[in-house]
Parts: sequence; C-alpha cells; structure tokens
Amino acid sequence: MYSDLNVPAKPLFSRHYRVAGKPDYIVKENNHYIPIELKSGSYSSPQKNHMFQLAAYCQLLEDTYGAFVPYGIIVYKNSDYKIPFDPKLRFELESVIRTMRSSLKTGDVVLNHNDSNKCRFCSMRTYCNNKLV
Repeated sequence: MYSDLNVPAKPLFSRHYRVAGKPDYIVKENNHYIPIELKSGSYSSPQKNHMFQLAAYCQLLEDTYGAFVPYGIIVYKNSDYKIPFDPKLRFELESVIRTMRSSLKTGDVVLNHNDSNKCRFCSMRTYCNNKLV
C-alpha cells in the first residue's frame, strides 16, 4: 500500500513521541499495517539498531492509523526477520527515545561502539565528545 523507494513518501509523525520517519514499505495484511525495512547488509540475526528503527515505524503506524501493529519485517540481503512489536520492544523503544531526548537536551552523548564508519555517519556526531574519526 506504500513505498518510499520509487517516489519519496511523506514522513509519518507521532505527536505523542515527537518522532517522524518513513519505512521503505508498508503492507496491509489482515487489517494490520506492517512496516518493512530493507537493509543492504547481511546479518545472521537482526541488529538492535535496526530493530529500534523498525519499532519506531510500528509506533508511527499505530499513532497515524490508530490501529494495532503486531510486527514489522527487516529484510537483509541474506535473510529476513519478523520482529514482534511486543510489550518488551515497546518499553525499550520508549527508553531509547527518552535517552536520546536527554542526550540532545544535555549535550551529553556517550559513544557506544568502536566502528569508525558508524561514527562518521552518526546523527549524534555533533553532540559527541568521543568521536573516533
């Protein structure tokens, strides 16, 4: 029902969480909106940062359409993963959003990796005092 790949789509916005984003695809299955996020890498398990991105899309869909989103799908080159949007992931997403807001407010950003490519393209780079590159 939706694709952001061929023609840029309008971002979804959550007033409650004050976040916006656009999944690569949204499909409707059994009256549920399902976000699908395509990734260029190959992984043997879903990456935590990709799961949070997908969870944010699930929340955006719930807030936009007022309907329960049971899961989302992450598609890697070598496999795809159905990620349940369960209470645990919802709680973790809220915690991550709170932490990000606090970091933006205080300017206190903690480096959480040792990957120079991640560092180079990080959205929090401006606020980080521990840049690798």
